Amino acid sequence: MDNREVIGSWLSGPRAAAEKMGVEFGYRGERLGLPESGPGSIASVGRRIAALFIDWFLSVLIAYGLLAHRDVHLASNWALLVFGAVSTIGLGLVGATPGKLIMRTRVVQVDGTRLTLLGALLRAVLVLLVVPAVVFDRDTRGLHDKAVKTVQIRV
Repeated sequence: MDNREVIGSWLSGPRAAAEKMGVEFGYRGERLGLPESGPGSIASVGRRIAALFIDWFLSVLIAYGLLAHRDVHLASNWALLVFGAVSTIGLGLVGATPGKLIMRTRVVQVDGTRLTLLGALLRAVLVLLVVPAVVFDRDTRGLHDKAVKTVQIRV
């Protein structure tokens, strides 16, 4: 193997290198029994990030609306608590936060059932820790989703 092949596989990533060796990955969600596209398929990363930004923006607005007249720095800390509460309540009751509803996604258990309130709380705490949310598998499920056995799907 010459140096160009090594550099090419490194730049292309592990998926390209594995496919070159004949390993088939399939589509995102295939291992979970989800459809490749349309309703019930894994939500795209772009939709999930957009939903996260919408939820964070709403949480900051709520925190500043409630506490800005007292202390701006206190309001920024409270935004985390508001975000956690909105995530826990929204996911535990309807399987979605306001941002997820706008982006037409929903969080469900891998078996298709609704997430419990305790599962929603654990997932929200892990999202607030950030690292579990940015480490993900080939189905783009973060560690926070794997810990509570959930997947974010398109509606």
